[in-house]
Amino acid sequence: MQSDNNRNMIIAIVLSVVVLFGWQFFIAGPQLEQAQKRAALEQAAQAPATDTGLATPAADGSTPAATAAAAASGTFVDRTAALAASPQRLKIDTPSLAGSINLTGARLDDLQLKQYTETVDPNSPIITLLIPSGAPGGYYAETGWVPAAGGTAATPGETTVWSVEGDAQTLTVATPVTLKWDNGAGLIFRRTISVDDNYLFTVAQSVENTGSGDVALYPFSRIVRQGKPHVQNFFVQHEGPLGVLGSNNLVSKKYDDVVNDKQIDVTSTTGGWVGITDKYWATAVLSVPGAPLNARFSATPSGALNIFQTSFVETTPVLVPAGGTAENKTYLFAGAKREGVIASYEKTYGFDRLELLIDWGWLHFITKPMFHLLQFLYGILGNFGLAILAVTVIVKALFFPLANRSYASMAAMRRVQPEMKSIQERFKEDRPAQQQAMMELYKKEKINPLSGCWPILIQIPVFFSLYTVIFISLEMRHAPFFGWIVDLAAPDPTNIFTLFGLIPWNPVALPVVGGLLHLGVWPVIMGITMWVQMKLNPPPPDPTQAMIFNWMPIIFTFMLGTFPAGLVIYWAWNNLLSVTQQWFIMKRHGAEVDLLGNITASFKRKPKVEEKPAGGKAS
Repeated sequence: MQSDNNRNMIIAIVLSVVVLFGWQFFIAGPQLEQAQKRAALEQAAQAPATDTGLATPAADGSTPAATAAAAASGTFVDRTAALAASPQRLKIDTPSLAGSINLTGARLDDLQLKQYTETVDPNSPIITLLIPSGAPGGYYAETGWVPAAGGTAATPGETTVWSVEGDAQTLTVATPVTLKWDNGAGLIFRRTISVDDNYLFTVAQSVENTGSGDVALYPFSRIVRQGKPHVQNFFVQHEGPLGVLGSNNLVSKKYDDVVNDKQIDVTSTTGGWVGITDKYWATAVLSVPGAPLNARFSATPSGALNIFQTSFVETTPVLVPAGGTAENKTYLFAGAKREGVIASYEKTYGFDRLELLIDWGWLHFITKPMFHLLQFLYGILGNFGLAILAVTVIVKALFFPLANRSYASMAAMRRVQPEMKSIQERFKEDRPAQQQAMMELYKKEKINPLSGCWPILIQIPVFFSLYTVIFISLEMRHAPFFGWIVDLAAPDPTNIFTLFGLIPWNPVALPVVGGLLHLGVWPVIMGITMWVQMKLNPPPPDPTQAMIFNWMPIIFTFMLGTFPAGLVIYWAWNNLLSVTQQWFIMKRHGAEVDLLGNITASFKRKPKVEEKPAGGKAS
């Protein structure tokens, strides 16, 4: 029956993994996508007949997507050349940000994150987030006005050159800046930009009407990205256009999906935000909560590139009376996806579900608490690697009652092995009777033959959630452990196939098999601990099952070779704790655990079984 128990355990593990991943790929994902498409179509049908908001026309009557495409036609060699081509700029200097505002178009298109470097080397370049239009990877944000249907008022556009009003020549936390443009036809536009000490810009637009007639204008905001960036395209995290527009409208689209759809229009009566998110960074424009919006997600071809845009127009016009002034306020988030910072913005300003800038996954009810637990332990231990080890101990403690029952049942299975073998011999030719007798034995001894699966099955959601935290959270990026592990979010940098750097070659570059040839020290340690854990039990009598159990640690070792080091460390430590826990519990319940003997037996050559000749004895 040990054989049946092992087979059931394998089947349970495989089915659990299939359910977890299959549900995401084949059910939850397609259903969410179809729901989003239906919602977008329904709302587009309900939009006002004038459609003034969805089109978001620029000053020349074209859509912002079209003007963005036109801007991309003038290309530069790099970001430096693009900055040199637009020297009229206003400097940005805060504790978190460095960059400049382009006075041509009053566009925020140059932004770097001071606190983050490209590699673990502190002397490596800091992260560049926003890049001027026309440079490789052009990426920028802007706000503006569009006239109401039939309106003729000249509004500032992408070629408008603004002047700085007042003494402030650098945007800092303490000194907001004000830009001014006179259209020469009775309207004076001002844009006051302020920034906090993290990543939130406040943009207050005002229009002064010195003419004789009232003017109606619609404020808009947008994020434009020229070309698709490199994405990891992994299902645990979304990278691409994103927005929250009303209680039932979470729009989360991959770049390729937007290219296929070309344009997605969504209406919100309660405000919202739209933007583009990367793995660790994001840019988003946010309305004042409660402002009705028409939003658009679009991709417009421009040569070999697609111009991606997320934008919204407020559907309530701003009326600028003759001789008067009118104002509008919007916000821009541009920076690192730090959970604490984003949560504070959501609470302080009332932004709707801004926390979704961070993709906690469909197990968010486990993933997010685990993140906060790791943060708490990091505050005590000062090392995220130690925090991961501590979380593993806490998880083991929480599930100890279940593990205790499971291992106790396995110990009971060990005790009744002689009776089980006797039943198998007595009912060798009668399988139903054998199963009936086994069930009666289980009932008599109060044994659950499937209980041994639980210690493994309960690890699956915990493992998946921890993987998500390590993979997506900015706090794990470049977080060191000890020794050679300088980044818990990256794979173990050592490789046994290069003798840890002694052989000057890169096996990972080999075609087909190269992806399997990165195998560091910690994945090997994990494989050894997994193998030792399996040796707590004697090998199953069935040769096929024995082969599966023998190969499983090797397969998992290579699979986890490219996983984040923090996850591999977790798994190795979890295996070690499981070995200790199982040995202790089974010994306490009277089961003989010959771990050393089982390991030694694995290296002994098994004697060949000689076949009997037909009608005779074995020679």
